[in-house]
Amino acid sequence: MNRNDRAIVALVMLAHGMVHTYELSIPIFVSIWLVEYDVVNLGLTQFEVTAATLGLVVTAGYGLFGVGALPGGVLVDRIGSRRLIGICLFGMSASFLLLGLAPGVVVITLALLLWGAAASVYHPAGLALISKGVEERGTGFAYHGIAGNVGIGLGPLLTAILLLFFEWQLVAGLLAIPALVAGAYATRAQFDETAAVAADGGDGGDSKAGSGVDSLAEFLGESKRMFVGGFAVVFLVVMCSGLYYRGILTFLPNLLEGIPTFRPIPLSTFLPVGVAEALGVESGSGRTLNPERYFYSGLLMVGVVGQYVGGKLTDRIPVEWGIVGSFGVLAALAVVFLPVANAGLIPLLALGAVLGCFLFVIQPFYQATVAEYTPAGTRGLSYGFTYLGVFGVGALGGAVAGTILTYSTPQVLFLTLAGFAATGAGLGLYLVRQRGANEDAGATAD
Repeated sequence: MNRNDRAIVALVMLAHGMVHTYELSIPIFVSIWLVEYDVVNLGLTQFEVTAATLGLVVTAGYGLFGVGALPGGVLVDRIGSRRLIGICLFGMSASFLLLGLAPGVVVITLALLLWGAAASVYHPAGLALISKGVEERGTGFAYHGIAGNVGIGLGPLLTAILLLFFEWQLVAGLLAIPALVAGAYATRAQFDETAAVAADGGDGGDSKAGSGVDSLAEFLGESKRMFVGGFAVVFLVVMCSGLYYRGILTFLPNLLEGIPTFRPIPLSTFLPVGVAEALGVESGSGRTLNPERYFYSGLLMVGVVGQYVGGKLTDRIPVEWGIVGSFGVLAALAVVFLPVANAGLIPLLALGAVLGCFLFVIQPFYQATVAEYTPAGTRGLSYGFTYLGVFGVGALGGAVAGTILTYSTPQVLFLTLAGFAATGAGLGLYLVRQRGANEDAGATAD
């Protein structure tokens, strides 16, 4: 990589890791909020704090994370990626600072909405910056993905460790610092955002490559042409992936709390008496190690392996069959999750490893499928819709999970998640049949 490539990749790796650090630390806080707050006080009325209530709160923030990807993509073409990434980082820092100052669920909701709005612009900005500015594009995307998975795993782990020693409000405030530092770095980073485009001699004749969408009519027209084809089914596929992802992760730490294997352990039992007293965690202090938080973090870390395996498989098998197989495994895992979780620690750890892997195996498959089912001229717009489906519509998985856990049982939740995955597998089979029909039609025409 040349100096320009390295400067860009350093920024996008840092920012991508930050985005997912905050994204996946939120479910750990949810398990605390369920215990700490009893009501949502809106002045004229009050609502009981339940899994359903917090599911809606988290869905609002996560929903903006996805919905904002479309306008974020338009903004990239207007103000540039570096500036937008800086805004994203400063906005996420401000959101977690506000979260640390939150006196109740109303301000928590505002903080999560701010986080979702700020984080939503990252993916279109970061991916556009790599595609336009990095000459060794494939390497840039690889490092970008690795950094995201590091944030996915280490973010919850860092949060869980800090919660051993500090109250959650202080932990949220401390988490605001890395994004603030990263934002300051973004404002000072120097590179050419369009170096790769210039090196390729322009946009290769694609009139949309550099201009973006210039009007609402153009946006609607391009979107309509894209959804007329197979992308409409692909969009449903990514929605199923998002619903399953949010549905299983949003309340996973809280669900695991009820498993005997994960009983809280007094922190004082792990530390010498003098150290425990110095840290204020001596016997009877109430400070405990919560094993479910580390299981959750470890499950997400396995996603690095899943991303790698999924990426390799996209080059070796038809992506449609990859979608069918991945969703099939996820459906089976949802069905057996609770029985295996209650069978003991070793079976649960094995299940967690497989689940963490397949939650991320599927991502390279649907990303590659988007590329196969959309024209190059609307590729940016197509990925904007993809993130809208995964993170926007998919955010409803948190609300669905919270509602089911409040008014029904975990068994019903996991059967619902299995239904999302089975639907995704069925849509994958439809794409397999359509591809076969198109190939047969092409052979007949020849």
